[in-house]
Amino acid sequence: MPKSFPDSRGSFCETYNRQRFFEHGIDLEFVQDNQSSSPEAGTIRGLHFQKPPAAQAKLVRVLRGSIFDVAVDLRRSSPTYGKWVAETLSADDGRQFLIPIGFAHGFCTLEPQTEVLYKVTSHYSPANDLGLAWDDPELAIHWPIAPGKAILSDKDMRQPRLKALPAYFE
Repeated sequence: MPKSFPDSRGSFCETYNRQRFFEHGIDLEFVQDNQSSSPEAGTIRGLHFQKPPAAQAKLVRVLRGSIFDVAVDLRRSSPTYGKWVAETLSADDGRQFLIPIGFAHGFCTLEPQTEVLYKVTSHYSPANDLGLAWDDPELAIHWPIAPGKAILSDKDMRQPRLKALPAYFE
């Protein structure tokens, strides 16, 4: 977790340092930053991923508000294939979540006016942009919102289930 240094003016925080990541065995080159703003709590964005050759790792953090952040393993040869992990991230705690290549990513906003920033290792590629159904019963993700209350894009309402996905990541 990045360290914050508060003083009478506010605070300062170094949110990314490639050398520190490298010292912990993470050798990623981020090429693009993306930011989303969601006015309503209960907004779900995802589950999204890009297939090779434009697959992305993501480093996610919250600038305002809080989210329930989810990663689903899509690597067929992995012992955790089809399993998910989640973290609650907030602007107040400053924690970040690293989503590796081969995982679908999505989040649910927990507060109104939530802003999320994420760094990615590959540029956005419409031809390789894919998704996974956020409410796939096989995944059984414990979202903090009732299905009928979730705010979704038309695209995210039509994403396929896990069993319908080809093997994009071996």
